[in-house]
Amino acid sequence: MSLLNIAVIIFAIAAIGGLILAKSLFLEKLPPWTLSLTHAVLGATGLVLLIVAVLQGNSTSRITASLGLFLVAALGGFFLASFHMRKVIAPKAIILIHAGVAVVGFLTLLSFVFGM
Repeated sequence: MSLLNIAVIIFAIAAIGGLILAKSLFLEKLPPWTLSLTHAVLGATGLVLLIVAVLQGNSTSRITASLGLFLVAALGGFFLASFHMRKVIAPKAIILIHAGVAVVGFLTLLSFVFGM
């Protein structure tokens, strides 16, 4: 199994956690820190795998675009975590932007891995 296939699996699991986090926040509840940290660690792991793939020369414009999108999503995730640390519900628009950028990054990665 290639690094990119593993990254797809890890990002998919992170996305499930992200959906649960978003649901809590949209219900005006702070989600558990353990879920937030798990989501962050999975996202970071996926990012590292993409970076390694790019550094190994396994990069196409789609992989590079996916990496860039996930980096932007990670910055949004740090911003969202800052709200969580202050025990404040994050603005819904930021949650949607973070999720949207991550989804586009994921779909871009999938389009390469599955040859679409």
